[in-house]
Amino acid sequence: MPSSTSATPTRIRPTDSAARVLEIEGEALKFLARRLPADFDAAVQMILNGRGRVILSGMGKSGHIGRKIAATLASTGTPAFFVHPAEASHGDLGMITPDDICIVISNSGETTELGDLLAYCLRFEIPVIGISKRDDSTLMRAATLRLTLPDLEEACSLGMAPTTSTTLTLGLGDALAVAVMEQREFRPEHFRSFHPGGRLGARLAKVTQLMHSGDTLPLVGLDTPMAEAILTMSRCGFGITGVTDAAGALVGVISDGDLRRNMDRLMSCTAGQVATRSPVSVAPETVAAEAVSLMNKRKVYALFVVDDGGKPVGVLRLHDCLRAGVV
Repeated sequence: MPSSTSATPTRIRPTDSAARVLEIEGEALKFLARRLPADFDAAVQMILNGRGRVILSGMGKSGHIGRKIAATLASTGTPAFFVHPAEASHGDLGMITPDDICIVISNSGETTELGDLLAYCLRFEIPVIGISKRDDSTLMRAATLRLTLPDLEEACSLGMAPTTSTTLTLGLGDALAVAVMEQREFRPEHFRSFHPGGRLGARLAKVTQLMHSGDTLPLVGLDTPMAEAILTMSRCGFGITGVTDAAGALVGVISDGDLRRNMDRLMSCTAGQVATRSPVSVAPETVAAEAVSLMNKRKVYALFVVDDGGKPVGVLRLHDCLRAGVV
């Protein structure tokens, strides 16, 4: 009896699948970058001129992307939140006011659940920014501004699962949020206001929030005998002593290294003779991460914080920054 043989199916390596998906989606993003929707600038200006919030809405995968875009807008200075279109039909439309702007996402532009929300926006003359790949869809015909996505192949091997389309939507949302942020001249200190917790908040903290100040500052004059300067350094426990001139401006710093380098004549010197002149310092409003970078570059573990007149107002130690999670 003849034996039957069956062919072993060819298996695709997972890494090959991953590479193909990322290449398809990456090329799609490049394509979008070269062909941004014609209404993009107008959409940015509409958000900048808005008196209320930006409302994101979408169903399914579009809804998940909408939530992320809303979060990005909110964290970069534009009040925004997500409204689920199905919940909107059951009372949540009351969250949307005539002062708001709606960004509505639908890949096909024909999502049934968006009908009530679009009708509500038309009734109360609420501007709608539509995001869809079909410019002639119901959504885009109802939209005030259209951010039309290119109709490109999905990265899914079946061509059905939302992959490329959702990546393009997310990328466009990020582009919109960043463009608005930059037009607002949104700065690191503003960003930190919305990210007070965690490592990101620590990195954006100001030096004034981490420095030691007041009576704890180790300061001596130029003519102070080194015996007294060493006592001041020991009492304050920062490992350094600032040296000031007659006007109170910082002109030098004495560190442990300065003590070792001058050991043979130390007790016969004044603070001004031992100090390292023109020491590195920062302003109180310097971002903590920048101060850490400066300390690493200059190979120091502590530095003085000075005001506009050059007078010391605090001491910042690398240890304090480490403890706060800046690095």
